Amino acid sequence: MSTTTIRLPDDLKARVAKAAERAGTKPYNFILEAIAEKVEQAERRAEFDAVAEERYAHIVETGKTIPWSEMRSYLEGRVAGKAVKPSAARKLAK
Repeated sequence: MSTTTIRLPDDLKARVAKAAERAGTKPYNFILEAIAEKVEQAERRAEFDAVAEERYAHIVETGKTIPWSEMRSYLEGRVAGKAVKPSAARKLAK
């Protein structure tokens, strides 16, 4: 483990101390958890963006996709617990 110094404005330091107390932990642990949550959020966002870019590139390459109205019906059916068959991707009219 390494050491990093973080300078907090007094008002933020006081807020962190209060929040940590309410959470039943020390400010140090509260800050570590907050940083870990933010890093995880950033990693998930980067992964989401990468998948979206990959899927968009595939659409551009093939010209095939599923109309939103069909996809929405499919997703609503899944949420309702119905056995639904997904639509096949196809080239859409411009």
